[in-house]
Amino acid sequence: MEIFEQIDNVPERAKGAVIAIGNFDGVHKGHQALIARAKEIAKKLDKPLGLLTFEPHPRRLFHPDEPPGRITPAPQKAKRLDHEGIDYLFSLNFDWDFASQTANEFIQRILSDGLAASHIVVGYNFCFGQLRKGSAETIKEAGIPIDIVEPVNDASDKTYSSSRVRQSLKNGNIDSANEILGWDWEIKGKIFRGDRRGHELGYPTANILLKDTLHPAYGIYACLVQIEGEEEWLPAATNIGIRPMFEVSEGQVEAHILDFPDRDIYDKTLRVKPVKRLRGEAKFNSLDDLIVQMEKDCAQTREILK
Repeated sequence: MEIFEQIDNVPERAKGAVIAIGNFDGVHKGHQALIARAKEIAKKLDKPLGLLTFEPHPRRLFHPDEPPGRITPAPQKAKRLDHEGIDYLFSLNFDWDFASQTANEFIQRILSDGLAASHIVVGYNFCFGQLRKGSAETIKEAGIPIDIVEPVNDASDKTYSSSRVRQSLKNGNIDSANEILGWDWEIKGKIFRGDRRGHELGYPTANILLKDTLHPAYGIYACLVQIEGEEEWLPAATNIGIRPMFEVSEGQVEAHILDFPDRDIYDKTLRVKPVKRLRGEAKFNSLDDLIVQMEKDCAQTREILK
C-alpha cells in the first residue's frame, strides 16, 4: 500500500482508482464492509483500490478540548487499512482551510483534479464540505458514479460503529469492542523510563503513554504484550490510568510482564493488547496493601491468560 499525504502531487499511476471515503477510525466491521464493496467495484472495473481519509480526525479540530478519542491513531489505522488490501491510501491534512472548502470545491479539487476518481464508495451517513452540506447526491450530480453502503448490523441488530467501540472501551468491555472491530484492539507506544516505583516494589513495569489513543476505563487489565523486534506475545498484569497512589499527570500504560528477565527494553516500541479488565484503579492505605493486591492481580492474570 502506498501512502500519499498531498493531493497536488498524486502520480498518474494512482489516479483513476475506485475511492472509498471516510474517517475509518477503528477500521471496524462496518468499515470493512464498505472497503469490501469498493474492492468488488475496483475488480469489476479493473481499477486500483484507493481510500481517502483525513488526519487528524476532524473531531480533534472541531472539539480540541475533548479527551483523546482515537481507537486507532494514524500509524495503526494505516496498518489496519493495509491489512484490508488497499492499493493507495490518500491521508490528507484536515485543518481549517480544508474544512472550509465548499462541497463543490472538494469535488473539483480532491475527487476530480487530484484523484480523477473513477467511482466513489461511501457510508450511508456520509457528509462533507463546509457545514457538511455535501452528500452522496452532490457527488452523483457532479457526474461521478457513487455507491452508498447501508449500515451493517450485528446479531442483535445493532449497527457496527466507531462510537460503539469507544463506548465499549470506556466501559472496560474489551470483548465487546473486539467483536465490533473484528480484530484485537491494542495500544502502542515507545517504552520510557518512569519513576521506577514498580521496580522498588518488586514489580517492574514497561511504561508507555496513551497520548492520542482513547483512554479505556482506567484500571488493572490482563494483557498480552509484544516488544519491538520480538515475535512472542507475553502475559502482563497492566495498569492503565493515572496511578492514584502516586498521581501521575498523564494517562499511561504500565505493564508488569510476568516472569520477565531484568533487561533493558527502554525506547523500544511496545504493543499492548488488553484481554480483560480485572478491577478499577484504587488508592491503598499503605504500600504493603498495594503489594498484596498486585500479587492477586498477577495471579488472576496468569489464570486468565494461561
